[in-house]
Amino acid sequence: MTEPAGDVVADPVGVMVTLIAGIEHGLDRDAIGAAVTAVAGGRAKQRRLALALAGRPAVLSDGRSPAPRAVGDLLIALVAAGASDISPPACAQCRKSLRTLQRRGEDWYCAACTRVGEPCAACGRLRRVSRRDRAGRARCAQCPDDDGRDPVEVICGIVAGLDPAAGRETVAGAVRRRAPRPSYQQQLAWALEDNPALLTGDAHLAPLRAVPRLAELLDDAGVAGVIRPSCGRCGRVVRIGKPLDGVRVCRACIARSRAVPCARCGTVREPNIRDGQGQPVCANCVRGDPANLEVCVNCGRRRVVSTRSPDGPLCPGCPPLPTAQCSVCGQRRSCGISRLTGLPWCPACQQLLTRCSGCGQDRPVGSGTLAEPRCAGCTVPAFPACPACADSPRPGQCPGCQLELRLRSLLAGPDGSIGASLRPLREALAATSPPGTALRWLGKPAVAVILSGIAAGERDLSHGELDRLEQTPVLAHVRSVLVATGTLPSRDEQMARLERFAGQVIGGRADPGQRQVLRRYATWHLLRRLRRRNNGGPSQPSSTTS
Repeated sequence: MTEPAGDVVADPVGVMVTLIAGIEHGLDRDAIGAAVTAVAGGRAKQRRLALALAGRPAVLSDGRSPAPRAVGDLLIALVAAGASDISPPACAQCRKSLRTLQRRGEDWYCAACTRVGEPCAACGRLRRVSRRDRAGRARCAQCPDDDGRDPVEVICGIVAGLDPAAGRETVAGAVRRRAPRPSYQQQLAWALEDNPALLTGDAHLAPLRAVPRLAELLDDAGVAGVIRPSCGRCGRVVRIGKPLDGVRVCRACIARSRAVPCARCGTVREPNIRDGQGQPVCANCVRGDPANLEVCVNCGRRRVVSTRSPDGPLCPGCPPLPTAQCSVCGQRRSCGISRLTGLPWCPACQQLLTRCSGCGQDRPVGSGTLAEPRCAGCTVPAFPACPACADSPRPGQCPGCQLELRLRSLLAGPDGSIGASLRPLREALAATSPPGTALRWLGKPAVAVILSGIAAGERDLSHGELDRLEQTPVLAHVRSVLVATGTLPSRDEQMARLERFAGQVIGGRADPGQRQVLRRYATWHLLRRLRRRNNGGPSQPSSTTS
């Protein structure tokens, strides 16, 4: 991937539509844009495709490779949409027009030109390889290596040797799921016949990718004797696939084997792309690259995209947009909260460019109405009583106002108002001095998700609801803040932690009789004795660990 520049970074789809419209006169720009959008999915792929077309526009007229696969897909989509001046992809060898692509490197070929034959192990003639025999040698379609047995029945017999109670339909269904083609089923049967231990712990030595998948399906079905595959390098019981140094390993081990220092940040990790000089660039640097930043439809800042909502991209600090009445157009739509005014405004109004009623210049709308719009520079302070913003050229940007706007955006419900249950939290955070301390805390994605979910009604404001989330240090701090501000009632956290631990231990027992005995022991001996010792007071950490 090369570094994009110029108009390709700002609007890759527009660049491609302009290039194609300059050649194709039978389709309008909307039809061309639809074809381009259908082929080019994400922004990175859009930029690569735009760079390829801008580098060699003649491919639209002659359809000749070398070119990326996406260019050939785009030519096929345009021809299918009714383009008359666009050439379909042409075979690199015989120049035949193609409706589907067969590729070798950057060139595409027709089916006849891609046939590469090998000498058949049975008849010796140079023909297209149909399958491989048990020794791995090539066989043509006329000389299959068929031993006359049903490979599914062979595999069912091998599994029956491990678990006679395994259902035949269960095993056959798992085989057909992992190996749909009869030729692949035969290779799978041969591999298991040669080494039945592939299903009992040696799946990392499997010659076929389907063997670990089959072992996972059989283990999920409860077949006794089958051991779930583990990574051949780190030993973890996880999904394994690609071979590395002769054994099949997990994705994490593959990433570690490819790790090199990033050319930008220097961190040793698996590269995500290569820059224009061929240097490795990690995924974190790719996400933070200015070319990949987009304007968040909620806060209006150009940041990394965390979620793509139906209304547009959202940054990591912004929850999904609630439905409210836009302060500019007056329509009830999905709205973000303006950082200037603290009022809802929809994505359409955020992108509106019109003449400001204050200064008379054509600028983006910051506030006002459609009849009397005002730009950001002419917008009145979000909070007129703020002494720091009274004479400021950028009202609403002081830490106090930013904290108030952040609290409104996180704690406001679907109707745009803060509920009575969250008002104590809002008042306590708004009184934080300095305001930057609360701003930094609210800027943590985990804190924003919890508070915005409570404000939107997605989760209840209760200890039980918080107990159902993953118990992390961030969640524990959020709970302590809610209790300290009176938003949640106080409780004995050490006792609650002990009750959760006891519940996990009891729930991990498979025998119902053991669970009943452990529950009685925990409830009427341990917890009862601890409550009597506390005599109504809070538990100490030492009392719950002793």
